[in-house]
Amino acid sequence: MTFDAVFSSPLQRAVHTAEIAGFQHPRLTPLLREFDYGEYEGITTKEIHAKRPGWELYRDGCPGGETPAQVYERALEFIRLCESTGGRVIAFAHGHILRAVGAAWLRLEITVAAGLELDVATLSRLRDDDERGRLLAMWNAP
Repeated sequence: MTFDAVFSSPLQRAVHTAEIAGFQHPRLTPLLREFDYGEYEGITTKEIHAKRPGWELYRDGCPGGETPAQVYERALEFIRLCESTGGRVIAFAHGHILRAVGAAWLRLEITVAAGLELDVATLSRLRDDDERGRLLAMWNAP
């Protein structure tokens, strides 16, 4: 069984995690870069809510940054990239883009990503079943 580790070069933690996991020569892609938070870069959700009550990343996006539709399109492009490998893929990236990939994998609206809890250093498994189609076979497992 062969795996193709994929992550974006600016993600130093993801690079380090891949190395720890034994992937010394991963394939790099900018598709897994984190959400472009624009004016919200470096600001906590609590601080954003103080100025903009009810704000939600996957519904509202970030002023001066990416829209949810743009992030969703990147997630779809990443899925197409994975499908083109002809094998299994292991991805190392940040939670917000991986949650978008989960929603896109299931062909659901990007807003669903807000309900996909994803903790640090957890495992998720997306798979395609011949009978049932795309599945979240495992999500947010320690």
